Amino acid sequence: MLKKCEGIVIRANHYGESNKIVTLFTRELGKIGVMARGAKKPSSRLSALTHPFTYGSFLIQTGSGMGTLSQGEIIASMRSIREDIFLTAYASYVVELTDRATESRKSNPFLFELLFQTLSYIDEGYDKDVLLYIYKLKMLDVLGIAPQLNRCAICGASDGVFAFSTKEGGLLCHRCYEHDPYHIKLTPMLVKLLRLFYYMDLKRLGSISLKEETKKRLAFIIDTYYAELSGLTLKSERFLKQMDSLRDTFSDDVNEKL
Repeated sequence: MLKKCEGIVIRANHYGESNKIVTLFTRELGKIGVMARGAKKPSSRLSALTHPFTYGSFLIQTGSGMGTLSQGEIIASMRSIREDIFLTAYASYVVELTDRATESRKSNPFLFELLFQTLSYIDEGYDKDVLLYIYKLKMLDVLGIAPQLNRCAICGASDGVFAFSTKEGGLLCHRCYEHDPYHIKLTPMLVKLLRLFYYMDLKRLGSISLKEETKKRLAFIIDTYYAELSGLTLKSERFLKQMDSLRDTFSDDVNEKL
């Protein structure tokens, strides 16, 4: 049966001399693997269509096993991502997290829109760190480990001086710090940002400018939560950290010259 769907290429592996096995995250079908015959050949009409991060319209021959990609049309190539190694690192993390966090053939239109909007914003030059924080926080629902950010995870209080507890799965008010001696102290601004990024509609993202120290604290909180609760080890995380280190090195060199 032929099915037409919108999708984003989240993984592409070479198969044999000229084929690719492509994983698409689609609006209609969820995550689906397809065989793209001849796609490794530069002259193939499927070659550009199956590049990672490509958003397109795909015509798929489906059956009981792996589907076959018959044809398609590129809607957005995400060219800036593919041409910039730093953007590639961030986008690679986003698509691998999506791949690892989802099951095949389970439609999730909300997640599809989130993925598309995130990649589009990265491609357009929005702050990629902020986009990554937002995406990782929103993916916690998909992973089944959503944090309590509205009130204290222990007593339910909505007022007080808050800290973050991985052990208790969210915020702790000052009255409950003793429940987790390893809690992470938060400023009111960090509490506000965690809530904003977790709940906001990404389509309404405007210009957000954060200090580097604030970014480091947010990254530490989110990364700690993932490390202790998600059970995921992503290959792209190492690549991303290497690029971040390289970026910091470039920045230091420029500052020294100035």
